[in-house]
Amino acid sequence: MTEHALSVSRAYDEIAELYADHAGSAFAVDPLHRAMVDVFADMVLSIGGGTVLDAGCGPGHISAHLVRRGLAVVGVDLAPKALVLAREACPSAGFVVGGLEELPLVGGSVAGVLSSYSVIHTSPERLPGVLARMVRVVVGGGYLLVSFQSHEDPAGPVEVFDHRVATAYRYGVEHVLEPLRAAGMVEVARSVLAEREDPRRGFAQAHLLCRKEGPSV
Repeated sequence: MTEHALSVSRAYDEIAELYADHAGSAFAVDPLHRAMVDVFADMVLSIGGGTVLDAGCGPGHISAHLVRRGLAVVGVDLAPKALVLAREACPSAGFVVGGLEELPLVGGSVAGVLSSYSVIHTSPERLPGVLARMVRVVVGGGYLLVSFQSHEDPAGPVEVFDHRVATAYRYGVEHVLEPLRAAGMVEVARSVLAEREDPRRGFAQAHLLCRKEGPSV
């Protein structure tokens, strides 16, 4: 694990219970985010279902939602204390300590990957590699949903912002889509919450749903 990953792990472990309350409550009252998660679940179920990866699962609130939708879930996160809470919230899922740059899965082993605001702590130079690793573990024809703080302008620049836990980055949609396309994904849909709807920072919130090209195996 890199020094950066260790620092993020320690930072989230220090606020694990507080973050669990915040993240779970925020997801519960965000109908657009839930809608995109449900579309992701529907698309995975449409190709036969199976196991999906919750990459950067935190305390497991979205993992639990996906299990309720009928999917098997593997969750990966850097913070061990968060995973203790995740196992309590979703006992039927499997949770493993790990980072986005070292996903403990073989290629083509899951029907989909969900990354809910987990790439925001990935620096621009590392982002293409992280996204490529997510794509690698998805079966041909499978799906990836990635959510992050963004801009209303798809070509908006990368910006560092004042995340309370660790250094974070705000990405333009195209900045994320470009490496996904290069790794073999095609865009299926996007949802972008307008900047004025975010009362805290005034950031757009982007949700990108992509499908992996190539035959299923």
